[in-house]
Amino acid sequence: MKKAKLNPKNAATTAPFEIPPRIVAATFEPETIRLPKTGQRDPYFALTRSFLNTLVLPTPKNDFKPPVRSFVLRQRGARTGVRLVDFQSLKDYVRAHADEGGVQ
Repeated sequence: MKKAKLNPKNAATTAPFEIPPRIVAATFEPETIRLPKTGQRDPYFALTRSFLNTLVLPTPKNDFKPPVRSFVLRQRGARTGVRLVDFQSLKDYVRAHADEGGVQ
């Protein structure tokens, strides 16, 4: 009985199968988020537009010192613009005010 010679082209298909490493979905955190439209909530913390405004605008409720950073982008001479909320600042605020909920 003759032994079959190993064909280099077939060697790749007969080599042990290597399992690729698990791909872990990366969580994407934006640098800034826009205020949600009126009547909607932001997709990350489910906060309303009015509540976010109390966090980012200087008001008597926060002693005119907003606890969350925000930026306004507007064109020169424009009265209105786009308010962007610093996501890390908002995240820090939420974590600082989180209820422990029975965690010891």
